[in-house]
Amino acid sequence: MKTRSALHALARAVADEAEINPAFDAELRRALQLDGLGVKSQGATGRRRRSPPLLDPVDVVRAGESELRRRLGELSVEQLKDIVAEYVMDPDRLVMKWKKRERIVEQIITMSVQRAAKGDVFRTTPIDP
Repeated sequence: MKTRSALHALARAVADEAEINPAFDAELRRALQLDGLGVKSQGATGRRRRSPPLLDPVDVVRAGESELRRRLGELSVEQLKDIVAEYVMDPDRLVMKWKKRERIVEQIITMSVQRAAKGDVFRTTPIDP
């Protein structure tokens, strides 16, 4: 067996055991110093870092960009960041550092319009010759 295959098998065995054995998982976390680093544990708590978002921007943008802009205008910066975090609208991990609400709103609108239009090319009706 090659070294790479052996290491993959070992890692799989450790991960499988950690999934089914909470005591082993806790000991492994202590050994790897994973506790407190923001790594989500597999425990029953499942706590979130941010609050749940107040709206789904992709659903709202389907009613119109102006409607989304109006609804986002009613939210605080932290509530906007909740939306960005929940709907993964920060591919470069920069938006969460921004302070200006206008910048965050523009990012949400841009991403929402892109996602709402995704697949539109397949939804058009064919033109008869």
